[in-house]
Amino acid sequence: MIEAVKFWNEPNNKSHWDPLLDPEWRIYGEMVKLAAAAVKAEKPAILRVLGGISPIDPFFIQRLINYGTLENLNAVAVHGFPLDWNLWQIHEWPAKIAEIEAVTHLPVWVTEVGISSFGAEEVQEFGLRRTAELLLGRVDRAHWYSLYDLPRNWEATTRHREAEGSSYYRHFHMGLLREDGSPKLALKHFSDFTPEFGICQWFHFEDHRLDDAINWLRKLGVKRLRTGLSWADWLRPNAEVWFDHVMKKLDEFDLTVTFCFTPESKGIQPHHTSPPQNIEEFADFCVTMMRRYA
Repeated sequence: MIEAVKFWNEPNNKSHWDPLLDPEWRIYGEMVKLAAAAVKAEKPAILRVLGGISPIDPFFIQRLINYGTLENLNAVAVHGFPLDWNLWQIHEWPAKIAEIEAVTHLPVWVTEVGISSFGAEEVQEFGLRRTAELLLGRVDRAHWYSLYDLPRNWEATTRHREAEGSSYYRHFHMGLLREDGSPKLALKHFSDFTPEFGICQWFHFEDHRLDDAINWLRKLGVKRLRTGLSWADWLRPNAEVWFDHVMKKLDEFDLTVTFCFTPESKGIQPHHTSPPQNIEEFADFCVTMMRRYA
C-alpha cells in the first residue's frame, strides 16, 4: 500500500530538472505546493515528501521554504552517494542530515543511498554495513539504491555523461544483484538491516524484472519499498494496464511512490526534465494516482 508520495526526483540536479528553464526553481516550488495541497485534499493520511535532493543542499531547502513550498509537506528527502559521486566522506552522513535539520522542522528521510561495486564488490559490502550503522535509527526512513544493477543496454537517467567520464559507468553497478540476477557480496548482509532499511528500485515501463524483484524483496525481509510512477509513462499506450499490474504486485509493501518525469508533449521543452507548461496538469496526475492506487 502507499504510505507516502514524493514530488519529483532530485529537483536540484539537472539530470532531473532543467535549471536553464527554471533557474530560481520558482516553477518547481509552485508545482509542488499545488500538488501537495491537491494530494492532501484527496488523501490526507498519505505522507507528502519533497523530492529527494541531490546534492544535499540546505540553501536549496531554504529557498523552497521562502517560497512556501513545504507548507503541506510532512518530510523532506535527501540522496547521497559518498563513495561514488559526492564530495564528502561516508562518515559525514550524520553531519549532512544535520545541515538540513538546521533549516527545517520537518523530518529528513534518506530515500536513496547507495555504493557501487564498480571498483570492487568489497567496497559495496563495506559501504552497506557502514551506511546502516550511520543512518538506521538516525532518520525515519532510509532506502538503499538499488536492488538490481541497471541493464547495460539502458541509459542512466543523467545529463552528466560526458562530464562524468568513467564515473558515468558507476550508474550500472549500484545493485545488490547483477543485471542477470546473480547476487553480489553485499546482498548476504542486507537482511541484517531489514525491515528498517528499505530498498529503492525503479521499474521501467513493462520491466521484465518485476516478479523476480518481488521474490528477492521477500527473501531479504524488505517491507519499505520506494519506486516511481512516471507522468511521462502514463501517456503511453496501455499505460493503465501496466500501472495497475505494478501497483497490484507491490501492494504488500509499504510504498513510497515518486511522481516525476514530464511528458514531452507537456513540457516547456520536449524533455522529461522540463518544467511543465501547466503545473496544474502535474497536480491532476498526482490526484489521479491517489484515486486509483492509494
